Amino acid sequence: MEPRLNLLQNSENRLLATLSAEEYNALQPHLEMVENSLREEVQTRNQAFEYVYFPCTSVFSVIATMRSGAAVEVGTIGSEGFIGIELLMGGEYSIETTICQIVGKSLRMPVADFKRAIDGNTPLRRIAQRFIQAYLSLVSQSVACNRLHTIDERFARWILMTHDRVIGNEFYLTQEFLAIMLGVHRPSVTVIAHTFQQSGLIRYTRGKFTILDRKGMEEASCECYSAVRLQFERFLGAFNK
Repeated sequence: MEPRLNLLQNSENRLLATLSAEEYNALQPHLEMVENSLREEVQTRNQAFEYVYFPCTSVFSVIATMRSGAAVEVGTIGSEGFIGIELLMGGEYSIETTICQIVGKSLRMPVADFKRAIDGNTPLRRIAQRFIQAYLSLVSQSVACNRLHTIDERFARWILMTHDRVIGNEFYLTQEFLAIMLGVHRPSVTVIAHTFQQSGLIRYTRGKFTILDRKGMEEASCECYSAVRLQFERFLGAFNK
């Protein structure tokens, strides 16, 4: 059966868009469209879930924070997935903190309704499991990437991943978020962004990124970007870029 949602509008969650009209309509009464603001915490480490979020135009960072307060991004979730994977595996509490890095909209569902919707071999459980397989590949590849590849390669990779999850070629991403994404100090982000701008790959002004040369960015990235993208496309279908 044909998906209910119109992906050409680039305004809906791609995971939910794989459902048939009948399957989606069964979930629709439990879904609420909400606006996500910059740095909004939708899940907090070691706290119980209240909602599950299906990003539409917003993008989220999953953040691991040390006792010292140092933080690094361990995952990115956009319209290809959902926030609350622990619930699918029987968990009740969030493993890490998830915050909004790019403002936009999400569909959210109360936890109780989500649990009922994944009880048994249901359509939502099946598509959620596909996303988890792809997401685990992202997390494991990130571990290798952070250990083995240069900051410049990692920068290109993260910018491309963000670009995949937004509409158009422009988005806002602060130096603070970039530093967390890369696990570096903010002055390093300034130097790296300037290098890519001088090369004509991006334009970066006051947190606003414009992708000028997508192919060049892919060439500047390490192999991890294409490896992870392949897994997402295998399980969930092609991105729009």
